[in-house]
Amino acid sequence: MKEIAAAIITETGKLEAKKDHLLIAIDGRCGSGKSTLGAYLQQKMHGNLLHMDDFYLRPEQRTPKRREEPGGNVDWERFLEEVLLPLHKGTKFTYRPFNCRKWELDQPVEVEARKINIVEGSYSCHPELYDYYDLHVFLTVDPKEQMYRIQNRLGKMTCAETFRTKWIPMEENYFSKMQVRERCELCFDTTHAKRVDGQQEER
Repeated sequence: MKEIAAAIITETGKLEAKKDHLLIAIDGRCGSGKSTLGAYLQQKMHGNLLHMDDFYLRPEQRTPKRREEPGGNVDWERFLEEVLLPLHKGTKFTYRPFNCRKWELDQPVEVEARKINIVEGSYSCHPELYDYYDLHVFLTVDPKEQMYRIQNRLGKMTCAETFRTKWIPMEENYFSKMQVRERCELCFDTTHAKRVDGQQEER
């Protein structure tokens, strides 16, 4: 992960002179290391780190129609209004993260815009959000390694199976229909920590 982070930091350095504050999106497949990479970059660059997991749909939003939309599994509208627009302007903002254990919004979190602002998580490069970022990063991982990491993280085969049959297909539909990988400037395969091209891959 350090090699991948170094490449992103180098690319970010090229943009810093042109911007008062930078927005970086890290999208990609579950189990590809988005959260780990985001945390490492936050530590190295002393920036903000925001998580798309905090903006999954509330119960009343989880309609069949919404679930069928590519990228519809996240409340991108609320994320845009509460987080991305203030970040883009460089202003302080407050948002309420969604608590998936309680199935409700948590207490407000206040954030000051910094020079570097990182957004990690699937759907962060949704077409309605894409243009607000200065750099787009996509992480992929081998399917077998992906399932190994998910099972290792969750500790239960039944939970990993839910990812395989439900959440991963929804992500793949979003990646394919929205051409997410193809639109990112930097793409990395975290199976072997190497840079890859932005062409869509067979899964």
